[in-house]
Amino acid sequence: MRVLVIDTALDACTAAVFEDGRALGVRTELMARGHSERLGGFVRDAVAQAGCGFEALDRIGVTVGPGSFTGLRVGLAFAQGLGAALDLPVVGISTLEALARSADDGQGATAAVIDARRGQVYLQTFRDGVSVEEAEARSIEDATAKLADGGWRITGSGAALVGGAPEAATTPDPAALAALTAAHDPATHPPTPLYLRAPDATPPTRLPGQARPAVSGA
Repeated sequence: MRVLVIDTALDACTAAVFEDGRALGVRTELMARGHSERLGGFVRDAVAQAGCGFEALDRIGVTVGPGSFTGLRVGLAFAQGLGAALDLPVVGISTLEALARSADDGQGATAAVIDARRGQVYLQTFRDGVSVEEAEARSIEDATAKLADGGWRITGSGAALVGGAPEAATTPDPAALAALTAAHDPATHPPTPLYLRAPDATPPTRLPGQARPAVSGA
């Protein structure tokens, strides 16, 4: 199976083409912002490097979060638009599952932990590639206590916060994304965003051009 994978949910922009586990074309770069400006070029370059053309793809995989609200929606919108244009199924891949697969290749006990800021982490545990529990946002203290038995391989940007190694990988490996894209059923893994808490942004209190409310007693 030949798949195109897209990841913009965390601190990297990745587009890669794999066929049966073999990399044909990979473009990836660490970046905290600017995914929307770079993604189209990365996809074009990865497909060109693969030498197969868009018409030879079988499906598309895209990370759905948890992660950056803006970043993951960039990837989702691009993947869904491309899938519609090419009439290809699009598979949604959890960033936590992808991080775990990147660390253990589906073997052993792994905890994927993403730094969620504000004293929290996103956490999910896996045994032999199967989730032990649902992904959730936890306080750093709760997550540390949960993983304190020392039996977990800990990966992700939040690893050091909960007692793991500071050099743990912070973004999914393209090969892991490709393996999950090929393995998952598009019907049960749709490309819909995985949000584990409400966004930090708040709606404006007044419309553009609307006068500010009068301050009592002024």
